[in-house]
Amino acid sequence: MEMKIAIVTDSVAYLSQEECQKSNIYVLPLSIEFDGKVYVEGEDLTPTEFYDLVRGTKNLPKSSQPSVGSALELYQQLSKEYDAAIAIHLSSDISGTYQTAVSLMDEFSPFKIFAVDSKRACGSQSQLVREAVRLTQEGYSPETIVERLSRMIEHQTGYFLVDDLMHLQKGGRLSTGAAVVGSMLNIKPILTINGPITVAEKIRTFKKGITRITELFEQFKTEYDVPFTATIHHANRLEFAKEWQIELQEKFPNDTIEIVEFGPVIGTHLGEKSIGLIFGPTMSE
Repeated sequence: MEMKIAIVTDSVAYLSQEECQKSNIYVLPLSIEFDGKVYVEGEDLTPTEFYDLVRGTKNLPKSSQPSVGSALELYQQLSKEYDAAIAIHLSSDISGTYQTAVSLMDEFSPFKIFAVDSKRACGSQSQLVREAVRLTQEGYSPETIVERLSRMIEHQTGYFLVDDLMHLQKGGRLSTGAAVVGSMLNIKPILTINGPITVAEKIRTFKKGITRITELFEQFKTEYDVPFTATIHHANRLEFAKEWQIELQEKFPNDTIEIVEFGPVIGTHLGEKSIGLIFGPTMSE
């Protein structure tokens, strides 16, 4: 008898409500706290409302992972309908969301939770979720799906540029020294995430940074002879994202280039006007 498997992720995958409803994807939302108020990502604030709310403030919002209580409630509900759940979460180096899923793995036996650390977030996460949905529909076991997702993670990467390094410094994701020096010298470091957020290269201008990320994308693709799926993520920089999308689509016509806006949680850490490209080989149907 075929297992019934639920797919769970968190709000940092930035999947639309329509896609989640269509594919039966369950989302545990993260939240931000700002000026004494808590806003649930994907429910209480649109990205535009968020950037309007915090623009110019000296006190940055604080992000919070889903509570253990909300996770318990979701899995309690799922255990009544499903045999297992595959939980795909943002990097365990920047959030404890994955660890919560691990801690609940055997809480509802015989229902079992299979936790996957995406090592990244956003576009990488959404690709993993979509692949998990596809494999579930094709009848694969949870163990096989997790194994395939683990291999997929090894072939994903991404780079991004931030407009103001102090957001990462205040959020504890970048050292104070690196942030201050970078801001003084107008350095736009190219950041990457493979577990933790690290500086991949240092570039002097935003324009050169975008050119370099395009080059890194092209270099990465040379190891593969399959189409790629890439997501341009932006923090209230839609017009530029559209221009970059056209440029990339013309240069790489066989690839899928999407645009998705950073929501409040990632926007809190990267700041307004940040932009990035997250990519990996498109999985075969």
